Amino acid sequence: MQSGPGKPEEWVIEAVTTSKRQPESLMGWVSSEDTLNQIMMRRFNNAEEAISHAEREGWEYSVGVAQERKIRPRNYMDNFKYIPVEGE
Repeated sequence: MQSGPGKPEEWVIEAVTTSKRQPESLMGWVSSEDTLNQIMMRRFNNAEEAISHAEREGWEYSVGVAQERKIRPRNYMDNFKYIPVEGE
């Protein structure tokens, strides 16, 4: 299966964590000293709304650039296709 694009037009403000993540000694789960990595501040319809909100709150921000998705169409039959090795 191939995953769909989800909601690519949605913008989110996330906090930058200052403490490192490490395995917890008893159960081995990953933990950190702050909970900011679990909080998603707010969702926005476009980048301008997110930037203006961050500026109103006096936050420093950086805007991540979306990467182009390269999807190669595949069929179930491609799993069994014989492709000869070159040079033999």
